[in-house]
Amino acid sequence: MDTLRILFIGDVVGPLGRAVFQRHIARLKEQYKIDAVVVNGENSSSKGRGITSRIVKFFKHLGVDVVTSGNHIWAEKEIYSYLAQNTDLLRPANFPSSTPGVGVTTFSCNGIQIGIINLQGRIFMREQVDCPFRTVDSILTYLKHKTRLIFVDIHAETTAEKMGLAYYLDGKVSGIVGTHTHVQTADERILPQGTAYITDLGMCGSLNSMIGMKKEIIIQHMITQMPARFEVDNEPPALLSGVWIEVDTATGKAVAIERIRLIDDTIQIDAQIAGE
Repeated sequence: MDTLRILFIGDVVGPLGRAVFQRHIARLKEQYKIDAVVVNGENSSSKGRGITSRIVKFFKHLGVDVVTSGNHIWAEKEIYSYLAQNTDLLRPANFPSSTPGVGVTTFSCNGIQIGIINLQGRIFMREQVDCPFRTVDSILTYLKHKTRLIFVDIHAETTAEKMGLAYYLDGKVSGIVGTHTHVQTADERILPQGTAYITDLGMCGSLNSMIGMKKEIIIQHMITQMPARFEVDNEPPALLSGVWIEVDTATGKAVAIERIRLIDDTIQIDAQIAGE
């Protein structure tokens, strides 16, 4: 049986998230015999919201094949032109078709095509997007003729919506990974029809933060209900989390899924990482 292993890394938050990813990605690829890498980068700017074309190139330089996103993809207007001209950075496919970019792409890995679909949930999300279930059905009508290896990043708030989509797509795609909550779940498994699943990958960012942001500001906001501008927390230790999924290239079915979670308490942010 010929297989491929794809590494999925959860939301990278700010300079510290980028730094911990940069420090450990080469070792992780070697340790787990990784063939391809997909990263959610929608929070990777220094502000903790959005991504720039320079950061996309940073990820690509480190061997990332596709960068996925979510509701914060539009935070840096500079990225609009990059989205319109490239397919290695995805925005959710169920945003209106008139928005820049695409929500699905394919790339070659060891001579085999791999498909990546990016979706956004609707429950408790501010954006008015199309139904992710109907959107993915439409995408699969043509993508399944190109490859058996198809993975979905569902960027959503609730576990129920992510899990519902997973069972809906079980047997139709190789794997489904959840993003957005920045808290890694311990429910990784292979569903009955052969689709690998985890509710949330987690994040790359400050371990003692709240979703990568300074906790003091968020707690004060919770107590007072007063408006507050959240700020990225760049204080170590840093956390990196995600999963790798191994898939049978002949059938497209997953044969293994394993969580990755590491803590780095010695990391420093150099000028190259801090700047954009």
